[in-house]
Amino acid sequence: MESSKGTPDRPRVRTGSSCLADPEAAVCELAAALDQPDIGLVIVFFSSSFDLVRLGAALDGHFGTATVIGCSTAGEIGPAGYFEGSLSGASFHRDDLVFEVALLEHLSSFDLRSGQRFSHRLKETLRRRIPELTPQNAFAFMLIDGLCMREEVVTRAFYDGLGGISLIGGSAGDDLAFKQTKVLYDGRFVDDAALLLLASTPFPFMVFKTQHFVSSEERLVVTGAIPEKRIVTEINGCPAADEYAHAVGINIDRLDPMIFAAYPVVVRIGNADFVRSIQKMNPDGSLTFYCAIDEGIVFKVAKGEDMIDNLVGALETVTQNIGPPAFILGCDCILRHIEARQRGIREQIGGLLADCRVVGFSTYGEQYCGMHINQTFTGVAIGSGRRA
Repeated sequence: MESSKGTPDRPRVRTGSSCLADPEAAVCELAAALDQPDIGLVIVFFSSSFDLVRLGAALDGHFGTATVIGCSTAGEIGPAGYFEGSLSGASFHRDDLVFEVALLEHLSSFDLRSGQRFSHRLKETLRRRIPELTPQNAFAFMLIDGLCMREEVVTRAFYDGLGGISLIGGSAGDDLAFKQTKVLYDGRFVDDAALLLLASTPFPFMVFKTQHFVSSEERLVVTGAIPEKRIVTEINGCPAADEYAHAVGINIDRLDPMIFAAYPVVVRIGNADFVRSIQKMNPDGSLTFYCAIDEGIVFKVAKGEDMIDNLVGALETVTQNIGPPAFILGCDCILRHIEARQRGIREQIGGLLADCRVVGFSTYGEQYCGMHINQTFTGVAIGSGRRA
């Protein structure tokens, strides 16, 4: 619907998904759902089970001159909630989301200053099109190789270079195989890379995050670590897995992704707790984390609050601030999905996401402003009404 002034009354965004296993058929079904005049941007989230050569060719053939970005996942979020082995996405009318996007490769040799320059240049490029660009009318979204182990420094550099513009994002997954994750940009599926989208919209929006864990008093001090590999070898002077299992009251033989999802640890930064999730136990009894670690870090065992109540509260806050969302681009930690399944609330959580028109993916980590975090939902919500 168009207003009397010629400005749309709500964002022209289309969402869709396909559970078809054949890449060409899946893209065809998704493209039909996303079809609208004058598409400027398409964001897609795809299972690592797809043949990427065929998937890329199909995407190239369906979206014309639109910019197509996305990443591989540990699960997808589409119009009906949680999916696995699927293709989900959204399309945006070119006048409702004015954007610039760029890819930064070779993260293994990344340095902070080059990352700051990268995001600053992107901001200045968009400013030439929108001279009045400010943190109040622009947001940034990043996707990054989920196995690069460079998320912390890349996120910090991007955020610093953006000069106060809010940033959210997610680390690409590969369905818990932990072998290879991909970012999609300009028809290419690349690893060791991150892409950054900087966008402005005439509609109200809100960048937000939520987590349902708070710290207990149980202290775990990292006394041995291999920081470059995100591995903790010792906690409180004892083998890491043994001490963690003792702290949470679980036999070490039971340590698996479901236990790690239910019993993460948190670190205190400023006045807030941030989750540091465990990816896996290694054969030598060490623990690999999804986030950066180092010797001397003090963890506290986290205790979970009600995930449904927490998510409902976060979504209500969004509605209070911008009205009912027309669309939410969401990055949801895979461990949240695992926990929801374990607790038998997967369909309820997925239903809440569907009701608020969330499209996104299950991640290997989330980014919020200048931080890389875990077991969190980060998102940008775009409101249904025009900005006042």
